[in-house]
Amino acid sequence: MPFFLLIVPNRAKVAGTIKERMLPMAQDHDSLIFSQILACLSAQGAALRELEQRLGKEISKRTLQRALNDMLTAGKLERRGNGRAVRYYPLSASKDTTAHTFPLAADSLEVKNLIRRPVQERTPVGYDIDFLRRYQPNETFYLSTAARTTLRRLGETGEERLPAGTYGRQVLHRLLIDLSWASSSLEGNTYSRLDTERLIAHGEIAAGKDALETQMILNHKAAIEFLVENADDTRFNLHTFLNLHGLLSEGLMLDPSASGRLRSRPVDIGGSVYKPHALPQVIEEAFREILEKAGAIKDPFEQAFFLMVQIPYLQPFEDVNKRVSRLSANIPLLRHNLCPLTFLDVPERAYIDGYLAVYELNRVEILRDVFVWAYERSVQEYLAVRKTLTPPDPLRLKYRVPLHTLIHQIVTENISKPLMLIEQAAEALPEEHRAAFTDMVLDDLKRLHEGVLARYRIQAAAFEKWKNTNRDSFLS
Repeated sequence: MPFFLLIVPNRAKVAGTIKERMLPMAQDHDSLIFSQILACLSAQGAALRELEQRLGKEISKRTLQRALNDMLTAGKLERRGNGRAVRYYPLSASKDTTAHTFPLAADSLEVKNLIRRPVQERTPVGYDIDFLRRYQPNETFYLSTAARTTLRRLGETGEERLPAGTYGRQVLHRLLIDLSWASSSLEGNTYSRLDTERLIAHGEIAAGKDALETQMILNHKAAIEFLVENADDTRFNLHTFLNLHGLLSEGLMLDPSASGRLRSRPVDIGGSVYKPHALPQVIEEAFREILEKAGAIKDPFEQAFFLMVQIPYLQPFEDVNKRVSRLSANIPLLRHNLCPLTFLDVPERAYIDGYLAVYELNRVEILRDVFVWAYERSVQEYLAVRKTLTPPDPLRLKYRVPLHTLIHQIVTENISKPLMLIEQAAEALPEEHRAAFTDMVLDDLKRLHEGVLARYRIQAAAFEKWKNTNRDSFLS
């Protein structure tokens, strides 16, 4: 009888061999899941429910939660917040975006090394008014000639000769969403872009969000509308900037009376050795000088960047200074019908480094790189928007002010039969334009809705009253 030898392998060895063969497969699978999760995260991060929606049914909730825990342990993610407010951020973006993805010039890298030193190794400094006084409009430049020329070429919309604010009004809806979201995100606001769009377009407050975050977005909306609608007569004066601060800070100041006023008490800058000036007289004097010099600058990009440098350095308000600087940087761009600066995807770490360098060293190089990069990024977005725009009607441009004024009057005074009023207004125009003007007013009344009320400076309550009582009969 033949003899058969049955060899039974060592079970532990077999198990080890199988595990070794399966380990690369498991690692590949985990890497794929990790990559998918990272692809769904921006610098603004995402909540668990947002990741579930973005990933669809490809990954179960249990697998997603396990992957998130593994990524946290591996140092690929950062978790912020508690309970329902927990959000996940890519660690590279939240910790050191500047080092990984943000392009810095050689002189900026030198400055970054200085301000990245531990706080105890940096010399405490106070406000130096000579930093402002050394700047002479159209002689001193923070931006090089090459940078200003490039930015101008990139930002041209083809409408520079039209009335100030024309382009801003054409892209107003998109601008309200992009700038409100991006600027608020730089302040730590966790509204997503979609949440922001729903709030601005439909008044829908995002679930689980702090009331202060909602207020911040709505404040941005009001401030942007203010700048766009007044682009043709906005001046670099206290009235403009106090009102801009009043709009941006509504409901957000510890002392409500400080909203729209220059500060009269000391402030501190967290994480910095810089101490802003505390004397109200010096603050007002310096702020007036900033506005005077800004108004004298001829180049719109130098003008915008000058405001971004000098306003936060002075800290003229108790809070909301950088928000004022970001929105006011758009004043010269809106006035010249250039592409707006939205701050989309600006890396928070690079932005903070830029201001630390201004505060502590009076060096603008990092903030300059942030500004140039941010404008190039904004232009990329608005090039696509520009292609979808139809050329403005010359008559609508010519009679924009009387058109808006008339619609404002009809709605706010709740006029039920406005045709006679419209025809009376048309009588003041050349005869060949009267019929077209009447048609424009009637067309705008037909299309009037919540999303365009700011165009005519109409309050929502007045619109609702007019709509409920007169809209169906105003042509009769």
